[in-house]
Amino acid sequence: MSRDVYESPLSARYAGKEMKYLFSPDMKFRTWRRLWIALAEAEMELGLPVTQEQVDELKSHAEDINYEVAQAREKEVRHDVMSHVYAYGQQCPKAAGIIHLGATSCYVGDNTDIIVMTQALELVRDKLVGVLRVLGKFAAEYKDLPTLAFTHFQPAQPTTVGKRATLWMQDLLMDLEDVEYQLSKAKLLGSKGTTGTQASFLELFEGDHEKVKELDRKIAEKLGYQACFPVSGQTYSRKLDSQMLAVLSGIAQSAAKFSNDIRLLQHLKEVEEPFEKGQIGSSAMAYKRNPMRSERIASLARYVIADAVNPAMTMAAQWFERTLDDSANKRISVPEAFLAVDGILNLYGNVADGLVVYPKVIEQHMLRELPFMATENIMMDAVKRGGNRQELHERIRIHSMEAAKVVKEQGGENDLLARIAADPVFGVTLSELQDVLQPAKYVGRAPRQTEEFLAGSVDPVLEKYKDMETEKAEVTV
Repeated sequence: MSRDVYESPLSARYAGKEMKYLFSPDMKFRTWRRLWIALAEAEMELGLPVTQEQVDELKSHAEDINYEVAQAREKEVRHDVMSHVYAYGQQCPKAAGIIHLGATSCYVGDNTDIIVMTQALELVRDKLVGVLRVLGKFAAEYKDLPTLAFTHFQPAQPTTVGKRATLWMQDLLMDLEDVEYQLSKAKLLGSKGTTGTQASFLELFEGDHEKVKELDRKIAEKLGYQACFPVSGQTYSRKLDSQMLAVLSGIAQSAAKFSNDIRLLQHLKEVEEPFEKGQIGSSAMAYKRNPMRSERIASLARYVIADAVNPAMTMAAQWFERTLDDSANKRISVPEAFLAVDGILNLYGNVADGLVVYPKVIEQHMLRELPFMATENIMMDAVKRGGNRQELHERIRIHSMEAAKVVKEQGGENDLLARIAADPVFGVTLSELQDVLQPAKYVGRAPRQTEEFLAGSVDPVLEKYKDMETEKAEVTV
């Protein structure tokens, strides 16, 4: 590791090995060779003077790239594609004359970008499913555990810990739908020529339009795609980059929301992210257990959301059939977005898999607020016993204000029930009121909603991807 040059933290600290490889030079140049083989083989099959011997020679050197030859050549000609054409030709002397036949640099450059982004999005999909699998177990385990729900971060009608997890999962399912849709319409650029007119290939095939069209179809098939874009300029439309990063931005938004909830819950001491035995939370305050992983999710998510603006602006700024102001931007913004989302999902899965729940703290918070939430039921019961609804409502309002003053101004316990029991207008004892304070009575359909959501929305996804395997991510904290 060199310590005297800048290295992207996304590569050094956050992203996993698989994602980093997809955007590596080795992946790029191996894909170039796959594309040159597909082009030569398709041209041979369509009758151009390319022999099986030449194709076989190209295939025999698809993996053993002579980087040193390409690097030396690039110093002379200052052109990366032609340097690699030359290096490939040095290894394949019989095929040297037909490598890259009829193609432009964008044939290897743009098709490779599409292939890499597609594979990267497939990896993102798999990791999304992995997070859903972990959260599904958590939701099922805690579907019945009542907890305070919050609106405006103020105590509201109770829910359950498991039901809250389904809200995180719902966001991820929406992201997964976007990922799957984007993958479902994946297309290569194909072999479109310098301005997208395929003029060079029409010349090679002596004016045979059908063979030119078939060349695109064959290249797509050989690379595992259903089709190529039907029209293009020299490049594929940069709209694709914008759409890809919009999907990644959506995942980042969902992950940030989750991380914010965990950070707030950790402040309340109700739920904590995993904390290693020897982990240090603060250099100054040894007792602290900071939600560092959740904070890192939020931090990386903010970067991705902002980064997604880059390809949108680049797409909007393109001129006619080709302009090069996309190149420097996209070679930074696209890989970095994928690396960041990979890091986010690694962290998301790690945090979700190690969440620590403290039921006693949750119960304590619940019982402190529940008397206020039970007042409607108490009032309705009193009305059934012959009380006046309006009078009862006013008495509860007065008692609630006084009880809240004790809690907020004096730091005392919530004595609302004792105040109501002492008020003869309600005609109820304290023990009878305390029977009302069973948290499970106030969570509505939360447990059933959780069960139904897992069975109806999550389980089919997990079944669809049951054979999916992803790397075991190592989280650096």
